[in-house]
Amino acid sequence: MRSHRMLRYLSDSPARARVTAATNKVEAFNGFSDWVRFGQNGTVAANDPVEQEKDAKFTSLLANLVIFHNTLDIADVVRELQAEGRPVDPLDLAQVSRYLTEHIKPFGEYSTQELGITPDDYDARLDVDFSVLGDDDKAAAA
Repeated sequence: MRSHRMLRYLSDSPARARVTAATNKVEAFNGFSDWVRFGQNGTVAANDPVEQEKDAKFTSLLANLVIFHNTLDIADVVRELQAEGRPVDPLDLAQVSRYLTEHIKPFGEYSTQELGITPDDYDARLDVDFSVLGDDDKAAAA
C-alpha cells in the first residue's frame, strides 16, 4: 500500500510541488524561530519535558510576535506608497517575507517608557486587490 502511494506521489508533479512549498514554509518558520532564540543557539537548556514545552511555546510566541510586528510594518509601508500615488502590485506584495530580522536589535537599547501608552486602534485593511492571486498565492500572502 505504501509503495502505491509513493508511486502516485512521484508521478504527480503538482502534489510534489505542494509538498515542497509546504515544507519550505515550515523550514523558513523554523529557521526564523531559531534566529529568535539567538541566546540559546538552538539548544534546549533543560532535560525536563515541562521546561522543554515552555521553551518551545515561548519561542513560538516570540516568533509570532515578531512576525506580527513585521506585518504591521509592511502594511504601513504599503499605505505610505499608496498615499504617494504609487501602485502596489499584490503579486509583488505576496513575495515579501514576514521573517525580516535586519531591524531587530537583539542586544540593542529598548525603552520601556511607552509601555503605559495605549495605542490607537489599528486598521488592518489594505486597499490592495488580492483577488488576482491564485489560491496558492493567497495562502502564501496570508
